[in-house]
Amino acid sequence: MDYKETVEWMFSRLPMYQMQGASAYKKDLTNTLLLAKHLGNPEKKLSAIHVAGTNGKGSTSSMLASILQEAGYKTGLYTSPHLKDFRERIKINGEDIPEAFVTDFIKKNKPFFEEQELSFFEMTVGLAFDYFVSEQVDIAIIEVGMGGRLDSTNIISPIVSVITNIGMDHMQFLGTTMPEIAAEKAGIIKPGIPVVIGEYTTDTKPVFINKAKECHSSIYFASDEVAEDYPSDLIGDYQVQNKKTVFKTISVIEELFPICKEDIEKGLLSVVQNTGLKGRWQKVNLIPTAIADTAHNSHGLKIVIAQLQKQKYDTLRIVLGVVNDKDLGDILPLFPQNAVYYFCKPNVPRGLDEKLLQETASHHGLNGNLYISVAAAYEEALAEASENDFIYIGGSTFVVAEIL
Repeated sequence: MDYKETVEWMFSRLPMYQMQGASAYKKDLTNTLLLAKHLGNPEKKLSAIHVAGTNGKGSTSSMLASILQEAGYKTGLYTSPHLKDFRERIKINGEDIPEAFVTDFIKKNKPFFEEQELSFFEMTVGLAFDYFVSEQVDIAIIEVGMGGRLDSTNIISPIVSVITNIGMDHMQFLGTTMPEIAAEKAGIIKPGIPVVIGEYTTDTKPVFINKAKECHSSIYFASDEVAEDYPSDLIGDYQVQNKKTVFKTISVIEELFPICKEDIEKGLLSVVQNTGLKGRWQKVNLIPTAIADTAHNSHGLKIVIAQLQKQKYDTLRIVLGVVNDKDLGDILPLFPQNAVYYFCKPNVPRGLDEKLLQETASHHGLNGNLYISVAAAYEEALAEASENDFIYIGGSTFVVAEIL
């Protein structure tokens, strides 16, 4: 199989939460541990930072990677989901994993994958760990896919664990209360390994403290720290807290990985260039201004929409699409009623029908027309907009992926 055929096999042959939802979620690490043993336990040969949380994992991971790259360390970065190409998930110093490595890895291990019925995510985690070890990275930033305790990445023993924040998302898997979700995320805390908490609430803080005590792990609350701010090329308002989380994490690992102030300054100004991160308050058109953002749950959308309403414009136009397991009653009330909406369906099996989205949105005072695709919705928004209008594209990672 060539690269295209290999990736198609990975996507179609095996369940993947990103595309299918609940059928791809596995409730234990048995398969991942079997895979790790099959591969020679690459996870035991990595120095890693493990990053969990409801929102901000990708931005925090990418900022850390960019700073470490500027400090001269060969840095692996594992994130999910990808926006355009599968290889975006696995990078070293900002360069995507080579197509040949992906195809060779799958070809070599395909009989094992089929025999064990491994999921897409389990295979991909194995691929990332194997690649990072084969390339002898100095450090790897490993982002949790979902949750923490039962996530396939949770077989590593990192030098520090990071939990960015807790929000109400993926509740069908992680729990229906903040403490329940926090307990799943806190599952990445390991015995004797320090943990940095980005944000907490009165409900979640005791969960983190108790887990850290149980593991005899030092715990740091980044939001309580007074830290010098640095400018960044990631300009969303939500990056303010992500940066504080990054600063605290850097301070925790500085004895093992010395980093100077200049590395931090350069790293934060070059996140997109160094890591290829996309879809975070990303400007996709100049006149009229069009911004795409991957925020897709209430915790993230509250911040993004607050920033959206700070903008100056004649008319606000919103290209909106979501997936079918999204709690519309939770997110739609957050959106402004004084906007023109362009309802669409992201082109994935989990995409919510645009007619259902329009109908439900109308009950919340959000009105607009239907479009057969994200591209059609965005093109119409551009065609109807004056130069002083503002266009926002979001609601789902998949919506953003289709216009980038």
